[in-house]
Amino acid sequence: MSDPAVNIPKHIAIIMDGNGRWAKQRLQPRFMGHRAGVKAVEGIVKRCAELGVEVLSLFAFSSENWRRPGKEVSLLMELFSHALSNQVKKLHENNIKLQVIGDLERFSDALRQQIEQAQRLTEDNTGLTLNIAANYGGRWDITQSVRQLAQQVAKGELAADAITEQSINEHLTTAAIAEPDLFIRTGGEQRVSNFLLWQMAYTEFYFTDVLWPEFDAKQLDRAIASFSQRERRFGRTSEQLQDKSNA
Repeated sequence: MSDPAVNIPKHIAIIMDGNGRWAKQRLQPRFMGHRAGVKAVEGIVKRCAELGVEVLSLFAFSSENWRRPGKEVSLLMELFSHALSNQVKKLHENNIKLQVIGDLERFSDALRQQIEQAQRLTEDNTGLTLNIAANYGGRWDITQSVRQLAQQVAKGELAADAITEQSINEHLTTAAIAEPDLFIRTGGEQRVSNFLLWQMAYTEFYFTDVLWPEFDAKQLDRAIASFSQRERRFGRTSEQLQDKSNA
């Protein structure tokens, strides 16, 4: 993407929807769709790194996904573990920092150890930050932030009226990274499904009918081109933005 008019988002957040339907269309088990989805992740991570995107957040497994059939959940956990084993070295070689956000306590000890090792290996990398949301929910994230602040109030370390939007933000799992500029959801659904609820207050949304396994670099470029045409006012008027650009 060489067009100088294209505005590259600093942070892109994606709900990767449509793996199961992709497999069903091909008369394959749902798990094959999830495997194809992992391949799609590789391509999008590569493209984001090429474009200079700073953060890519992917909704891999929501806190609601535990409601799926037990066999599918078990296979998803195996796939997550397999992807970590196979990809973390490549991520590290490409200067990509891996972070996993969510309530990890429900995962097995072995998987939590894998996650910790992968994060430790890549923690000093300075390229793209790959943010994987696993057993994550936006309401859970806000709740755990407020709970931490409430504990500080109970200990007398913080006055209740000193709690601000900024202090809540500082205790979210995404505190160290910028809020998303662009949110993409594949698969045709048009909802945020409890993903980064606090963080996406001013995010631009892009919905596509393309199923996740078929979402490639060209599709990502199309989403970014759409983003570039948006006027992000953040509560201001178009005239105010124009005056600022002329200053």
